Amino acid sequence: MGLAALLGAVAAGATEIVAVDLSADKLALARDLGATRVYDAAEPGVADRIRAETGGGVDHAVELAGAAPAFELAYKITRRGGQTVTAGLAAPTAEFRIPAVNIVADERTVKGSYMGSCVPQRDIPRVIRMYRAGILPVNRLLTRTLTLDRINEGFDLLDRGEAIRQVVLFD
Repeated sequence: MGLAALLGAVAAGATEIVAVDLSADKLALARDLGATRVYDAAEPGVADRIRAETGGGVDHAVELAGAAPAFELAYKITRRGGQTVTAGLAAPTAEFRIPAVNIVADERTVKGSYMGSCVPQRDIPRVIRMYRAGILPVNRLLTRTLTLDRINEGFDLLDRGEAIRQVVLFD
């Protein structure tokens, strides 16, 4: 799940926000941050359940885990005419396969996004203004601060899915 994307959806005025993750803690935080529905990605049949409970699937699915199974799930829950976006950097050998007919028959769009398609000169000042105005509470995503000598521990926490955002402090 991309909690930063969830914050962006809330800030943009989305009224129905579905969050899917393997971590119960992240799902609880997602609900607290504005998700209207949360689902455990490991639940058998979760894609079918999401499609049923959202009236055919979501309009926009955003995958940020960088894992082919997560992108596959995001695609499965996207409704006819919807868009599935990935900004997660999967392993170079990871593949995602779909029947070609689905793109046409379901009128779906699959898109990649590198760094949110950010234009730093335009977008960073805007994000700062939104944060200062209380519209984009990115500070809620900070899990911990680390000193440089603990950076490997930080990477291990990220790898295990036990951290959201960490800041390395230089003394």
